[in-house]
Amino acid sequence: MFVDQAVIHIRAGRGGDGAVAFHREKYVASGGPDGGDGGRGGSIYVQADAHMSTLLGLRNKRKFAAGDGEPGGGKNCSGKGGKDFLLRVPRGTLVYDAQTGRLMADISGAEPVLLARGGRGGWGNQHFASSTRQAPRFAKAGLPGQEFSCRLELKLLADVGLIGFPNVGKSSLLSVISAARPKIDNYHFTTLQPNLGVVAVDGEKSFVCADIPGLIEGASRGSGLGHAFLRHIERCRLLIHVVDVAGTEDRDPCDDFDVINAELRAHLPELALREQIVAANKTDALSDPEALERLKAHVAPRLVVPISAATTAGVRELVLKAYTRLLDQPPIAVFTPEPAPEPAPSSPGDTTVTREDGFWRVEGEWLYALMGNINFSDYESKMYFDRCLRKYGVFELMENAGVRDGDTVYMYGLSYEYAV
Repeated sequence: MFVDQAVIHIRAGRGGDGAVAFHREKYVASGGPDGGDGGRGGSIYVQADAHMSTLLGLRNKRKFAAGDGEPGGGKNCSGKGGKDFLLRVPRGTLVYDAQTGRLMADISGAEPVLLARGGRGGWGNQHFASSTRQAPRFAKAGLPGQEFSCRLELKLLADVGLIGFPNVGKSSLLSVISAARPKIDNYHFTTLQPNLGVVAVDGEKSFVCADIPGLIEGASRGSGLGHAFLRHIERCRLLIHVVDVAGTEDRDPCDDFDVINAELRAHLPELALREQIVAANKTDALSDPEALERLKAHVAPRLVVPISAATTAGVRELVLKAYTRLLDQPPIAVFTPEPAPEPAPSSPGDTTVTREDGFWRVEGEWLYALMGNINFSDYESKMYFDRCLRKYGVFELMENAGVRDGDTVYMYGLSYEYAV
């Protein structure tokens, strides 16, 4: 099954907590603090896999996480870093932020791309020793890694795209010019997914060709299969527009040409302006020689190459013409990721105080981060926490909201009786 879109949730690893430890050694007095730092959290990378052609593997498993960092230890030992996670996807996959729609990465190259960064490990208490604080009994907690949902969208990487109405011979042509073996039959929508093939030209000269299925009138609005696969044409440097010049489906080839180009224009205006070679297929069944001349006049100045995929007549000429035209075309389009917006700074101004059943709840990102660095079993650390609340006006905010002496206050797992 061909799957070209998926939504996944990723979570980078959390950094390990810093350690609170003191040097203990015989005959060494006042060893001092030697708590090590926590290890960094593992990051999530995404890399193109040349052996993958679909996002089918992401249908059942949609959550991916990197390893958490280990906490620090005594003797200034840092914790072990979390294990990175490598997500493999088909080449040509675009990664979007599922919430904002921002393009985060175009996985077209060979190098892995950082998608979510792991959290930094917390500092051990060795960093907080000073002339006035010689035995700090607190350390910093590790920071959480980045976590979000992202949408993956595959846009095939192909030099040449075969476009045209169903049953005009695109799959037959691909099977003749490459080693690809798409399903071929005499009914509409035989091809239900894009097929890729490598076309050998001469020696080491070759190009990648894609058969794009399901283009009919209204494809850009959801008719047929074209709305699902139009995106795969966007990267093609050259288009081979296959038309049934013999009219075996009782359609006019000139009208077919106009309809398909109108759908390309409706999907993305620049697609209708892309270089095209018109492959006038089924010449072996052509009963009216004037039909070919009418097609040439209608599509001028585009090049028309008469072929028969059934007998291979003209196919070699078409391949050579396509390769020659490719030499003058720009490289395959690579989409430029959009820069990440600057994160909103967390400050005491984000703190909220709300009244609930018999107690007060105080919340805020700044407060949550601060409490992660406090050792509430240590008196000095608790005094530091109290000074921070007073310095940044949290106590004043609480009293203005109605908190009074003796009221119960709840802060992220910490519950105490407020005292003025």
